[in-house]
Amino acid sequence: MDFASSSGGTVSESRATTSAKIVVAGGFGVGKTTFVGAVSEINPLRTEAVMTSASAGIDDLTHTGDKTTTTVAMDFGRITLDQDLILYLFGTPGQDRFWFMWDDLVRGAIGAVVLVDTRRLADCFPAVDYFENSGLPFVIALNGFDGQQPYQPEEVREALQIGPDAPIITTDARHRADAKSALITLVEHALMARLR
Repeated sequence: MDFASSSGGTVSESRATTSAKIVVAGGFGVGKTTFVGAVSEINPLRTEAVMTSASAGIDDLTHTGDKTTTTVAMDFGRITLDQDLILYLFGTPGQDRFWFMWDDLVRGAIGAVVLVDTRRLADCFPAVDYFENSGLPFVIALNGFDGQQPYQPEEVREALQIGPDAPIITTDARHRADAKSALITLVEHALMARLR
């Protein structure tokens, strides 16, 4: 921001920029790569590999029949929420055979967005357990597939046995505004958790 000085020139006011690391987690095929790509202001880094016959019988494609690739390391993106707040997004791989990477991906994060496909609710249990056990603040984002949200947030809260402090919201991982709203909810939740 520039202010006019008494000598007719300008004086620049510099603001410190804060950056924060956010993890986007959830089960296989829940929309993590889509979420990061929808909201990132940079061309996101994707570590997608073509699914081969080796994953047959391991990766459940029941609700993701058109899925041909999968994340094998992480997704990475960036979004500026305000002129002085930049979020760096790290999407985790969803399959349990890649969970050994989670500790490294989560290190230094202020919180996590756990994407949930309510058609496959059990797929989010490992991510929810991970963040509950680590104490990292997280929000549950119900990703509606085919424009459907068959369950209300409070029904999901009861099914997951999550306390009232963790926000549960609905989202569409394909839409930038929804993804951004989920990130804002997480940042607010993480700030409140630090104040408790």
